[in-house]
Amino acid sequence: MTTEPMGLRESKKQETRQLISDHATRLFIEHGFESTTIAEIAVAARVAKKTVTNYFPRKEDLAFDHQEEFVASLARVVAGRPAGASALTALERAFLAAVREHNPVAGFAGPEFSRMIADSPTLTARLRDLHDRREEALAETLAAADGAEAGDITPRAAAAQLGAAHRVLFQRIQELTLAGEGNARIADLVADDAERVFGLLEPSLGDYAVRDCAVRSEQPAP
Repeated sequence: MTTEPMGLRESKKQETRQLISDHATRLFIEHGFESTTIAEIAVAARVAKKTVTNYFPRKEDLAFDHQEEFVASLARVVAGRPAGASALTALERAFLAAVREHNPVAGFAGPEFSRMIADSPTLTARLRDLHDRREEALAETLAAADGAEAGDITPRAAAAQLGAAHRVLFQRIQELTLAGEGNARIADLVADDAERVFGLLEPSLGDYAVRDCAVRSEQPAP
């Protein structure tokens, strides 16, 4: 008896997952999130209904296929910030880079997808939840980065401010998208907005969670 290599099986799983997600998004855009059923998605993707729910336990997961990447994004930037950079500086640089790339995680989802979310109370609520989860993940990373003691509210307060800045800018991108602006124009406008938004945080967070510049020598001790 032969079995498929693990790499091939995983590749097929990813293909199936992407196929289901693509059909779900198309149907959500065409008919609305609330009006589309899991059964209809299964028929469109030519898979069993249970296959859909195995890959996507909740219907909202089909719309936000990259939600885990979104939730982890701010924490990942802070954890990987270069020596000498504060959390604020690292996050601002990363956001501006995402804007230049028209990255969907920053909010560049396109008019059809943005309208789909705006028209669905369920997806709007889910997006708020994802923003909250992203802020919580950031708070945990800031606590570790700052060496905060248990019960110290500082990392949570800092994460709330930094998370709110990203939330406001995300909403700004969505608003401009729904207003009919193209990505290039949105990027120009939001880059200026980001400078103001992050600038407001500079007095309080400019020196917070600065990564240690000390570099350990790799040379063996004499």
